[in-house]
Amino acid sequence: ELTGYDRSMAYKFHDDDHGEVISEITKPGLEPYLGLHYPATDIPQAARFLFMKNKVRMICDCHAKPVKVYQDEKLGLDLTLCGSTLRAPHSCHLKYMENMGSIASLVMAVVINEGEDEDDNSMVEQQQQQQQQQQQQPKRKRLWGLVVCHNTTPRFVPFPLRYACEFLMQVFAIHVSKEFELENQIREKNILRTQTLLCDMLMRNAPLGIVTQSPNIMDLVKCDGAALLYNNKFWRLGLTPTEAQMHDIVLWLTECHMDSTGLSTDSLYDAGFPGA
Repeated sequence: ELTGYDRSMAYKFHDDDHGEVISEITKPGLEPYLGLHYPATDIPQAARFLFMKNKVRMICDCHAKPVKVYQDEKLGLDLTLCGSTLRAPHSCHLKYMENMGSIASLVMAVVINEGEDEDDNSMVEQQQQQQQQQQQQPKRKRLWGLVVCHNTTPRFVPFPLRYACEFLMQVFAIHVSKEFELENQIREKNILRTQTLLCDMLMRNAPLGIVTQSPNIMDLVKCDGAALLYNNKFWRLGLTPTEAQMHDIVLWLTECHMDSTGLSTDSLYDAGFPGA
């Protein structure tokens, strides 16, 4: 509604650099792109670098004829247009837009800060030590994704509106960064909880304590069931195979994985267990 484009979508980059449309709003009659994944090559690293420099990119009409730019011979350095809004897009990108049925586009970069995953207690304890480092070393930036607007007809967005869109992207990026911080804090607390449980179990005298005392092994590992084989006797918790089935699994592990300190699998069949 703010920009007036026919389609607006949020495009997130994954760890392997491929992109996914995670949110979308369109005018009636347009083909939806929500949930689609695109290869990393669709937006090459050179283009991503430019988005880090110029966070709002507008193409008014992909059919418009590009205008040549001539450099004054007196200039000692080569002229660069990487920060220019009027820079003509690459011909491959124009063809890409045509194939999508798009004539005009407005693309806004979502750039977030990295390295903010300390929890509140750690930040309080290390605040004085890290203050000078934070002042000397700027936080690393990362291109989290793009907000892309498409239009089926030529469209020009004036500078004040583009500036407002850039401000909205900054606010959105802050929210994304905060979500990452919250996830990291939760993960750190879970790691601390796991370490505490593990230390408690290691301090027990009897090996059976991991299944007979509280907290037990199921509090340490997220699972539906657990079993301990000790002195040729099974101790079971939750949902487990029968003792006969567990004997077969133990025999298979002894024969096929004797040199391994452990085995983790999502499928006993895929792991080669004959009784699966």
